[in-house]
Amino acid sequence: MAGRYEFWIGRRYVRSRSSNGFVSLISAISMLGITVAVAVLIVVLSVVNGFERELQDRLLAMTAHASIEHADGRLRDWRGWVERVEEHVEVAAAAPFVNGQGLLVLGDRLSGAQISGIEPQLESRVSGIGDALISGDLLSLQAGSFNIVLGVELADELRASIGDKVTLTLAEGIVTPVGIVPRTKRFTVSGTYRIGMYEFDRRVAFVNIEDAQKLFRLSEDVSGIRLAVTDIYRASQVVRAVALDAGGGVLVSDWTRRHVNFFRSIQITKSILFVILLMVVAVAAFNIVSTLVMVVKDKQSDIAILRTVGATPSAILRIFITQGCIIGVLGTMGGVILGVLLTLNLENIVGFMEATFGIKFLAADVYFISDLPADLRIADVLQISAIALVLALLSTLYPAWRGARTSPAEALRYE
Repeated sequence: MAGRYEFWIGRRYVRSRSSNGFVSLISAISMLGITVAVAVLIVVLSVVNGFERELQDRLLAMTAHASIEHADGRLRDWRGWVERVEEHVEVAAAAPFVNGQGLLVLGDRLSGAQISGIEPQLESRVSGIGDALISGDLLSLQAGSFNIVLGVELADELRASIGDKVTLTLAEGIVTPVGIVPRTKRFTVSGTYRIGMYEFDRRVAFVNIEDAQKLFRLSEDVSGIRLAVTDIYRASQVVRAVALDAGGGVLVSDWTRRHVNFFRSIQITKSILFVILLMVVAVAAFNIVSTLVMVVKDKQSDIAILRTVGATPSAILRIFITQGCIIGVLGTMGGVILGVLLTLNLENIVGFMEATFGIKFLAADVYFISDLPADLRIADVLQISAIALVLALLSTLYPAWRGARTSPAEALRYE
């Protein structure tokens, strides 16, 4: 019963309309501050998580989990390599590739590009390029067809569409009596893809691997093979073990090595943002201190009366701790609800703002990802809520202690 009246009084202090309107206003501002701070922290961390997830998915769609290449750029007997690699229990699939650089020309438009020669059916097993096609078909890259699939940004730059003929010019030339003549070949655009990362959509084009071998004069050799592994987070260990089992003498790489700076920068950014926004939550929580100090001052006579009828200092302490905790809990709950709703509807909100004000938050030619993704994680929400509640509880201790030390005689002297 003792605990009940303390909770009841503390709850009444939160709900009551004090004669001092400023005290009530400060209480509302404290609660609103915690709500906004928690919501902002949830939304920002969800956006950073979304960028990390999208970056990982889109990079893996283009680069596969791991790769094996020869030091001189020519991997011989690639079919034997594929067979040996796929025997490993942690390798899901393997596919050959040929990489090279060239200049694509269409009319008076031209652009440099990375030419990637692939075997369409095998490539679909190790990367997601087939799922990224927005027009055409990856199977149109048949040997001898000299078809080419362009990224949407590259196609826009060349003003190319399905069926257009583009000329691919290589830096390596042919020596003739009249000098060095660049090697060229006409390709037919048979498809376009969109990964959503400007770096790929603007610079990478796909052709059949046999066409690429003829173009770059590799005979039956390839640049390397790509691997898809069963656990992407073990890609580094798996590709190293596979290469050693196959005899070694090759260069190995995986998705974490090739793009380690991206993921490291995201983790650093996330940590910095968490600390900075946590300070905002702390400031909002510590507003409870000023709120309760003013409440203690305003309720001096109430405290004195409670003390005279038998309330102990610890009971007074619990009353004001209850009041502060209610403010903290309601503010945190409001922040969680607001943050979750904003995160789940973030893409619609951003799309509406871009359409209404005619602005683009993430320009495709500046940022790697032109969308604004969000990945709401329960662990982050729970962590943020717990920290906000702890800070709110700590903020109540000093004002509650001051209230418990109030002397009834002093408080009632001028009543």
